[in-house]
Amino acid sequence: MVVAHSATHPAQPSSSKHKKRRKLHKKPSAATQEPHASSSHTEPSDEELADITETLSQPIDTTSLFTPPKISSSNDANDDDDELMIDTSAPTLSLPTAAPVFRPAAPSKSKTLLAPETRRVPMPPHRMTPLKKDWVNIFGPLTEILGLQVRMNVQRRCVEIRTSKFTKDIGAIQKGADFVKAYALGFDVNDAIALLRMDDLYLDSFEIKDVKTLQGDHLSRAIGRIAGQDGKTKFTIENTSRTRIVLADTKIHIMGSFQNIKIARDAIVSLILGSPPGKVYAGLRTVSSRMRQRAL
Repeated sequence: MVVAHSATHPAQPSSSKHKKRRKLHKKPSAATQEPHASSSHTEPSDEELADITETLSQPIDTTSLFTPPKISSSNDANDDDDELMIDTSAPTLSLPTAAPVFRPAAPSKSKTLLAPETRRVPMPPHRMTPLKKDWVNIFGPLTEILGLQVRMNVQRRCVEIRTSKFTKDIGAIQKGADFVKAYALGFDVNDAIALLRMDDLYLDSFEIKDVKTLQGDHLSRAIGRIAGQDGKTKFTIENTSRTRIVLADTKIHIMGSFQNIKIARDAIVSLILGSPPGKVYAGLRTVSSRMRQRAL
């Protein structure tokens, strides 16, 4: 009895193992199918073919795939056309706003008058006598060209300039003050009038001690080098640089354009520092030749 029971008992696990193996063969995992599918295509089974035929035999509902277009009414079409239309008619008047509306000004009020302004230009004592002699040539351009009012105050030793109703340029009084100041520094009247007719002319003043501290005979020799024999060096610098130079003791005044003033000042500074006139003339020749080339 014991032997028969022991012989029949181990047969059960063997049958269960075979069943498990059959299940594994029937239902392989997705991980095991993917490499086989990628490597080689397997033939579909009969069950898969049956499922495919069933799905193809069923009718397809096409109404859910395509939606019929909506038929717009005539009013909607007209609204769309109105939105696309371009207004070619004349522009309509703007609606009234809160901003005030002013009437056009009268012709008499359209002319703007400049505010009255006065300048006083002091005159040195040694220039009062030449001022009295050339007074006609001084106040003429100021009144005719600039439309200013001018008077000479002998007690205060100055020239007073004031704007009037005939003054049109806002910078006229400044030009007039520069003209009188140039005459007070020692420039000729005919040279100073250029300040009224041209806009790019300026005045530049400096002293010899600003360049180099000189005293006694050294200062006198420096002034002599700038002036030259009979004023030859000064005239040469003026003609080359197209400026006007005034030597008033230790002060030097230059009138001209910005670039020309720089050329004349460099020549005078080199003379003050001790350069011989011949070397300065050579430098001025090169500068004049360059200016002619630029002019061409």
